[in-house]
Amino acid sequence: MLCFPAPLQKIDPEVAAFLQKLRRRVQIGVVGGSDYSKIAEQLGEGDEVIEKFDYVFAENGTVQYKHGRLLSKQWNSPLVASVLGGGEQRCAHHTQSPVSLAQTIQNHLGEELLQDLINFCLRYMALLRLPKKRGTFIEFRNGMLNISPIGRSCTLEERIEFSELDKKEKIREKFVEALKTEFAGKGLRFSRGGMISFDVFPEGWDKRYCLDSLDQDCFDTIHFFGNETSPGGNDFEIYTDPRTVGHSVVSPQDTVQRCREIFFPETAHEV
Repeated sequence: MLCFPAPLQKIDPEVAAFLQKLRRRVQIGVVGGSDYSKIAEQLGEGDEVIEKFDYVFAENGTVQYKHGRLLSKQWNSPLVASVLGGGEQRCAHHTQSPVSLAQTIQNHLGEELLQDLINFCLRYMALLRLPKKRGTFIEFRNGMLNISPIGRSCTLEERIEFSELDKKEKIREKFVEALKTEFAGKGLRFSRGGMISFDVFPEGWDKRYCLDSLDQDCFDTIHFFGNETSPGGNDFEIYTDPRTVGHSVVSPQDTVQRCREIFFPETAHEV
């Protein structure tokens, strides 16, 4: 079983073609912190993505698709997202019917803590002076809040500009440290992902959540490919989980090359 991170931009046609070739050898999945519509926009058109990947895990795995169908999911164990894995299956799939998920971040945290969290973030961002600010500073998702100091509606050029500034001034890192201090002992976790934002979610609701579904399907090996694999990154927990073989990559092309080496060794050095 292979699991990939969802790309930040539209998937390259050559990468997409390679993944379909790879799918003839192993089952593949994609896991991301974004909601399903954003993942679908990056990886296909409409519902095409759930036909091109055996598994699609959105919002850190709190929304799960298997073989084109929405899965029912119980909320009694940890979660996973943003990866690629590979291996052979050793037992039959479990059949599950489409059904809405029973748990959400608002139900889990409660309205009082949720509002305290949102209000703190809004106050903090109101005092930030950045070269540019746009819109959608807090995106409310099924299993997390996504916080973006510049705002998710920024252009690609503005995204890159903020990312370069963030590397120098540690804007997101300082924001997360302030949240950790303010909400110590409240059962919240924070992870950096992408170029402009970070996620806030209940303890245990990180990308490992998807592994619970994959465990049920009895894969011998699950390969995970991710780029945010250092501590604090949103791939770190699943990358270091003993149930996966973790691969730290720097780009989709790097992921393709790693997969060639593992699953197509006879063509690994082809350009």
